[in-house]
Amino acid sequence: MSETQHFKDYHRETRIFWARLAVMSVLMLALMGVLVYRYHHLQVVQYQDYATQSDRNRIHVQPIPPTRGLIYDRNGLLLAENRPSYTLSVVRERAGDLEETLKYLQTLVEINANDLEKFYKLMHQRRRPFEPVPLRYNLTEEELASLAVNEFRLEGVEIDAQLVRHYPYGELFAHTVGYVGRISEAELTNFDEDQYRRYSGTHSIGKTGLERYYEDILLGEVGNQNVETNARGRVQRVLERIDPKPGGDLHLYLDVRMQQTAMAALAGRRGAVVAIEVKSGGVLAAVSTPSYDPNLFVTGISFADYRNLNESIDMPLYNRFIQGVYPPGSTIKPVVGLAGLDTGFTDARRTINDPGTFRLPNTEWVWRDWKRGGHGSRVDLKQAIAESCDTYFWDLGNRMGIDRLSEFGSHFGLGELTRIDIPNERRGVWPSREWKRTVRGQGWYPGDTINMSIGQGYVLTSPMQLAVMTATLAHRGVRIRPQMTERANGKFLAPIIEDRFDVAEAHWDAVFDGMAEVMHGTRGTARRAAQGAEYRMAGKSGTAQVVSIPQGAKYDSEALKERHRDHALFVAFAPLEDPQIAVSVILENAEGGSSQAGPVARIVMDAFLRGKYLLPEEPEAAPVARQPVPGPQTLARRMSDTDGVN
Repeated sequence: MSETQHFKDYHRETRIFWARLAVMSVLMLALMGVLVYRYHHLQVVQYQDYATQSDRNRIHVQPIPPTRGLIYDRNGLLLAENRPSYTLSVVRERAGDLEETLKYLQTLVEINANDLEKFYKLMHQRRRPFEPVPLRYNLTEEELASLAVNEFRLEGVEIDAQLVRHYPYGELFAHTVGYVGRISEAELTNFDEDQYRRYSGTHSIGKTGLERYYEDILLGEVGNQNVETNARGRVQRVLERIDPKPGGDLHLYLDVRMQQTAMAALAGRRGAVVAIEVKSGGVLAAVSTPSYDPNLFVTGISFADYRNLNESIDMPLYNRFIQGVYPPGSTIKPVVGLAGLDTGFTDARRTINDPGTFRLPNTEWVWRDWKRGGHGSRVDLKQAIAESCDTYFWDLGNRMGIDRLSEFGSHFGLGELTRIDIPNERRGVWPSREWKRTVRGQGWYPGDTINMSIGQGYVLTSPMQLAVMTATLAHRGVRIRPQMTERANGKFLAPIIEDRFDVAEAHWDAVFDGMAEVMHGTRGTARRAAQGAEYRMAGKSGTAQVVSIPQGAKYDSEALKERHRDHALFVAFAPLEDPQIAVSVILENAEGGSSQAGPVARIVMDAFLRGKYLLPEEPEAAPVARQPVPGPQTLARRMSDTDGVN
């Protein structure tokens, strides 16, 4: 045993142990305190915040789009309805890899490049989070089944039953009812907060016609619902719901049968027809041909279809009855004649000698009447209107002067917007000294008055303006604003009187006698159009030059290209004793106002006054399924023995 021995220092080791235990205890207590503090902070202090975020992951507010209001004709036939459609949509926030999702969807349903283009445009527009973006409309039963089987693979993909706008009469009302289309980026950018709220969940907006003009009424008010969803975003249950308010309905003056008759009477030619109820201003028919199918635009028109419509030389998208402005030609002669009577520059007995030419004093320029050799040596107002004597109105216009003529014509709405309840109307031109100085930077010349007095020169009118002018004539100086709509959202829209002016009854009678002679006189220019009529009517034909003819040259139809030939115009009202309907017609490049446009006006008046409609051919009866409503392209001039046109 060695001299020295080492023993354990139990006291020192005990001190070290307790020191270490104390440190670890403090550390554990500190960590426990941090854990308790954090737990308290999460569960007590920030409970509401995290609970809200959690609910947002499973509870969502979804907008409920309202049902768009319906549009009916005067007899209660639907012109614009809502049809159920199954729509394939994608919620971007839940779709994961969007490109892979779209590629997989293309293996299940038909999705073309046009669908993808429209989808990406909608997806990049301003929208609410978790709002579905439509990808395909009108899914078939087979496509629905294919998507249902593969639902577990389709994160963020939804199939909804939606109501989609449909126009059962297709092209027949394209320029009047118009159409809805997808909301564009430009439209969305211009929305204020209230509009953005109203259109949440809605992807369509009125683009043209009545659909656009009455958008606020037709749209309705959006609703919403709180829904609980699962981890895949599928709705499990509805927690709360506020129903949307459906849009208001429109009931129109327009008549399907009148519209079909007018389109059939045009027989595919380029032109327009407007028929107005004289005492209410209600538009009974308004047709522009060629037309197009508005259903192409509802869910987004294809680029190929739009290019075909937009680049067509016949311009089917062009609304001729409010946007087309044409020289009215001789159709304004009754107004010029009435102006002369009212201002005292002529009377019913005054006559002129018409050698077939007219020349202003101290000038060499010669205006030549359409009838070479003239209309005789004693032409009065009645004969001048009946035979459309240019010389009579050149002389009258020259003596009356531009100021009186311009002021009087403005009472008939010439050169003014009719303010009809569809957008994009053109004003036309009813010139004056001030107008020419402002627009042309030139003074007014006597020759300008000569041209204006027979509806040529600077004068431009739309078929709607001519119909209003004719209705104002028929109503003896009461001009009523034309209206397509009789009732909107159940509210009757009272007729609006735009102007009322006084002219002696004898003067109205004198002009009416001349217009009646046009239709029923032995030398009336449109006497053939009135043959066999069961009522008396008043009318006036017109021919508007498209290209100028050199002085002294004769109009040669065969030498001109078809689109350089004169336009044919006609205005009329009936019955003569108690006018109910006023009609205006234009046929582009058809040349003969009386021979071509006159019969069209007669057919339209017969339809309204005698029920002699030109209706589509009836489809053959099908023993199993109900036949679809035939489109207006099947219109034919088929009349029964009792409904025939003489």
